[in-house]
Amino acid sequence: MTTQDKTMKRIEEAMALQHAGDLDGARQRFTEIWEEIAVDGDPFHRCVLAHYMADLQPDPQDELDWDLRALDAAASVTDDRAKQHDSSLAIRGFYPSLHLNLAADFHKLGDTTQARTHLAQAQEHLDALNDDAYGHGIRSAIQRLASQLAQEDPTTPMSDEAK
Repeated sequence: MTTQDKTMKRIEEAMALQHAGDLDGARQRFTEIWEEIAVDGDPFHRCVLAHYMADLQPDPQDELDWDLRALDAAASVTDDRAKQHDSSLAIRGFYPSLHLNLAADFHKLGDTTQARTHLAQAQEHLDALNDDAYGHGIRSAIQRLASQLAQEDPTTPMSDEAK
């Protein structure tokens, strides 16, 4: 972090619990923070928290709801705000992952049309990803989901990026 951000520090602590396998603990912490920031809190905080909270949802509809919150919050985040957290961040770089998650959510819920729409939106932002492990991971996940959707309905054309 380039500046002291107590809320982001708390979000990162909850993320650490999640990565360590303490899903209930992470969910509890995220819920506590969300209750403080949901109404008029910093959109960067809301975006990051909702993005990670979605992964903790056992119900696909709840996961979709959190991913939609993350996307909604991202629309209000500026590059300047993202750079306050990390000087290398640009909000455009969030969109491939946000839309990929939404595509996966809609796929789980059986809404192939919305899954394809969000997958295409993720692909539109691929140029915002760096040539690093994170960028490669998102690109690979997009390709896997595109292949899965193509196998399920090979008559619907996919973009060249997805093939």
